[in-house]
Amino acid sequence: MVWLQPGFSLPSLFLHPTQLTDPCLAPSNLRWTPGMALQDVCKWQAPDTQETSPHLPQAGSWAVPRGWDPQAFLQTHGPRLAHGTTTLAFRFRHGVIAAADTRSSCGNYVECPASRKVIPVHQHLLGTTSGTSADCVTWYRVLQRELRLRALREGQLPSVAGAAKLLSVMMSRYRGLDLCVATALCGWDRSGPALFYVYSDGTCLQGNIFSVGSGSPYAYGVLDRGYRYDMSTQEAYALARRAVAHATRRDAYSGGSVDLFHVRESGWEYVSRHDAWVLYSELQKLPGPEKEWEEEATPDRAGEGREPSVGRAPEQSGLGHQS
Repeated sequence: MVWLQPGFSLPSLFLHPTQLTDPCLAPSNLRWTPGMALQDVCKWQAPDTQETSPHLPQAGSWAVPRGWDPQAFLQTHGPRLAHGTTTLAFRFRHGVIAAADTRSSCGNYVECPASRKVIPVHQHLLGTTSGTSADCVTWYRVLQRELRLRALREGQLPSVAGAAKLLSVMMSRYRGLDLCVATALCGWDRSGPALFYVYSDGTCLQGNIFSVGSGSPYAYGVLDRGYRYDMSTQEAYALARRAVAHATRRDAYSGGSVDLFHVRESGWEYVSRHDAWVLYSELQKLPGPEKEWEEEATPDRAGEGREPSVGRAPEQSGLGHQS
């Protein structure tokens, strides 16, 4: 593209070379001497790209008015966002398991039934996403960029603890600005399998079991009963699927399918995706620990296997005397 100033005729660009060298033949507005560049001949000047465009908002126009509480301002003037999901992660001797449902909702509307809520960061690190989808994706991109830059400078990837601390410090600067990111970072570094929980207000916790989202209370009930650090890989897979499936059954904002990931010493692995409803139906057909215990136990009938309590005082039977 050639920029032409007003008054400069287009046919003058297609003059014969003799017209450029002969002052008598060249037009009055065009003189050429050896060593001149084409932009000098065309009298073209590059536009100043450093000036601010009048079509873009000026710097600081998005700032919250002085004297306002940013969080209260966004709650009254911004859209109300309903957060609903079920994500979990736990650490055991063979690595770290991460599982999540696939339903993305916006209030009462199911926006996507097959979204991906477990995002890989690098070969040995991935994280679950809970909160506002745009915030989660944006901050994971920022984390990926920062970890790659550190790997280039230091020659090795940072540890899981370092990545969690970095993410918490970066997000803590936006505390009170309605940023909603709750994630569980699952990875394997030089110290072995590691699991950290990071929230957008700067919280950073280390543990063995984390479940985040509106369905987390239902998932915790299953995890607390079946979790063991020395469990096998197949037992860990079954526990994660069962926890998410039960949560999707009771939580209205969770559903779709169950994604399962496994972080090993060699890197993370995408294990499977199962339909949550089909998985819950199959789990209902299997005998649970409570059903097996009820089948093995003998019925407790009145008077069987008990000592006669006739004539026993309340104090002796363990019931305190009340006046």
